[in-house]
Amino acid sequence: MNTIKTLGTTLTVLALAGLTGCAGMTEREKSTAVGAGVGAVAGSVLTGGSALGTLGGAAVGGVVGNEVGKDKR
Repeated sequence: MNTIKTLGTTLTVLALAGLTGCAGMTEREKSTAVGAGVGAVAGSVLTGGSALGTLGGAAVGGVVGNEVGKDKR
């Protein structure tokens, strides 16, 4: 049980540290990062946790996020 509590605390600290790194990003950069994160999770889930599926999902998600975040002028 103590291991679960330690893991939860570690994940919380890492998440907060990761979020502070996004403070100076443009909207397009944020969209790219979010797309890569969502794509990585989706790729991992769809391929049963395969590293290649996770990386592929992150790449595809990053490209989609980048396109979504473009200025619409």
